[in-house]
Amino acid sequence: MRSRVEMFESIRKEHRDEGLSVRALAKRHRVHRRTVEQALANATPPARKVPVRESPVLGAHREQVRAWLVADLEAPRKQRHTARRVWQRLTLEYGAQLAESTVRALVAQLKEEIAASTRLVPIGQEHPEGAEAEVDFGEFWAWIDGVYLKLWMFALRLSHSGRAVHIAYANQAQESFLDGHVHAFTVLGGVPGRIRYDNLKPAVIKVLLGRDRLENVRFITLRSHYFYDSFFCEPGIGGAHEKGGIEGEIGRFRRRHLVPVPRAGSLAELNAQLAAGDLLDQQRHIAARTETVGAAAAREVVSLRALPAEAFDVSTQLACHVDAKARICVRQSYYSVPAHLAGARVSVALGARSFTVRDARPGRPAVIVAEHLRSLHKNTQDLVLDHYLEILTRRPGAFAGATALAQARTAGLFTAEHEAFWTAARRTHGDSAGTRALIGVLLLHRTLPREAVLAGMTAAVGLDRLDADLVAIEARRHLEPPALPDRTLGGVGDDVGDDVGDVAEAGVIVLAEYERPAPTLHGYDQLLATTGSGVDSTAVRAG
Repeated sequence: MRSRVEMFESIRKEHRDEGLSVRALAKRHRVHRRTVEQALANATPPARKVPVRESPVLGAHREQVRAWLVADLEAPRKQRHTARRVWQRLTLEYGAQLAESTVRALVAQLKEEIAASTRLVPIGQEHPEGAEAEVDFGEFWAWIDGVYLKLWMFALRLSHSGRAVHIAYANQAQESFLDGHVHAFTVLGGVPGRIRYDNLKPAVIKVLLGRDRLENVRFITLRSHYFYDSFFCEPGIGGAHEKGGIEGEIGRFRRRHLVPVPRAGSLAELNAQLAAGDLLDQQRHIAARTETVGAAAAREVVSLRALPAEAFDVSTQLACHVDAKARICVRQSYYSVPAHLAGARVSVALGARSFTVRDARPGRPAVIVAEHLRSLHKNTQDLVLDHYLEILTRRPGAFAGATALAQARTAGLFTAEHEAFWTAARRTHGDSAGTRALIGVLLLHRTLPREAVLAGMTAAVGLDRLDADLVAIEARRHLEPPALPDRTLGGVGDDVGDDVGDVAEAGVIVLAEYERPAPTLHGYDQLLATTGSGVDSTAVRAG
């Protein structure tokens, strides 16, 4: 079937070439004479007329339906008017006699008009070098040491170059938020002039009118330390569009580097994988840019503000009570301290990855008494066997079933050498005395290197002298440099002088090995034999 454009072309050609009249052309093409006249007047067919049909019944309710749909913009998404609900309300509340299909067509038309009037058009932005960055958290899942965990990824992205830094944390707590900034600034080699945020709790305590915020004191201190400005986006979906760069970056990085679900032995190992992903991303191109992200970042780094001389301390200072089991409970996880601190109050520096305990009791210098890695799980115990050794010396029967011992075995700190020494010591001295001997060896780890103590235990087992003092002697002997072989000036007789002369000319002393026989008691046996033949035994002893 020909289109109207093709028909118009045929009419115009036949009129030009054959000189046919309007009537003849209308008859040939079976159209009205008006159509022939339109083709002769213009090669482009006129637009078809759209009939305007009045809706005498529905037209009276058009504005009411529009009001309902506009009010729906503020209502929950699942509690908005559908076309059926509009039809039901018109028939029940206004007594309108209408078909549902008629109302459905009106609702579709009005929704399109309302969406067009409220649609926000994105405005392109230019970002000068070093002027701005964006920060956000994104969640993801990973296998850590065989456990499937939900983790949080801190991301900071430079708006000009697009270079980003990603760090995995076990939570979105303030320590993680602050630590992410410090780590990112260090990796980037500088600080941007301004950073955009949404209303994250570690930064914002309360959203006030407009752009005003009641900010967290620790966040203000961080910002003051690094001399940058902050910008807070609008709450809700509108704020997401104000920092679209980081919103898209988190999704892109998650799809590019976290699929399939990553596996790692520890959080530190996982962060090494993320750092490798950041390094790989520097080779990519953003949209139609001709230079890579890494090249743009190399240009931008000179525009970043210099890092301060000292890094910001991100740890949260806490005053904690040590329970009767020499543990501290922080964020639903337990950490051990030396047993003599049971019942005391200590100072805790809670970092994003670390847990440091100081003995800050009055009248004592504040010293670090325990350090742990931050636990990834709740309701867990991180116990160090060394913290309980003084108690276990008095109660050796509790050693075999101690939770701290089980954790030391799992971590590989209680080795096969320890097991062999313990087994041999209990076999020789009995359970209690043998366990005390092992505890004495474990105490040596505080002052001697681990390899030396393991070598000392192996030597003690080989000598069947299962004593902590002997292990200490053998461990220190293991640390001593090997003795030089016994050497003397070479040759016998006149050759010695020749050797010395050669040595004097060379400016060094050359020593030749001298074989010394093992000592024997043969000479004493001969003296004792002569005693019986008249030799004074007193003289023999004196000699």
